[in-house]
Amino acid sequence: MYVATDAQADEVVQETWLAVIKGIDRFERRSSVKTWIYRILMNIARTKGVREARSVPFSSAPTAMVEGAEPTFSPDRFRPPDDPEWPGHWASFPLDWEHQPETRLLAAETLSLVGAVLQELPPAQREVLTLRDVNGWTSTEVCHALGVSETNQRVLLHRGRAKVRSALESYFESSELS
Repeated sequence: MYVATDAQADEVVQETWLAVIKGIDRFERRSSVKTWIYRILMNIARTKGVREARSVPFSSAPTAMVEGAEPTFSPDRFRPPDDPEWPGHWASFPLDWEHQPETRLLAAETLSLVGAVLQELPPAQREVLTLRDVNGWTSTEVCHALGVSETNQRVLLHRGRAKVRSALESYFESSELS
């Protein structure tokens, strides 16, 4: 998530194992071994990613500062504040996937779309969403591994899930029309 190439990712993994071997005697059992190793991996990956980030072209810096600042859902999905009956409520509800055939939800094309959307997420959202929804970690494990607060983890998870859901809604709605 933090490095650009597979070769750099391999280096991160090698450095992680070296750090684990050198530091195993300092493991204090305040967390699980999995969380401890993952924390080492993330620290090394972040450090390497920061070094790489210094080579980002200056022209892309303004957009990097506002990444993730957009609303979770498009404002046109909600009723206006002056609506007489339901101000601020959903104008169009999210698509109900309960009636979608399971084979369609698990199709390679759908899973490929989810993978592509995950890659487009900001790194923190991608990390939290991957750990929680793909790897099945608990929120406590994610907070400890990433060093984020419970509130921040919930916000990152919500925003990431909303972006994936929006992409899937667009995909399902467009395929229903055809």
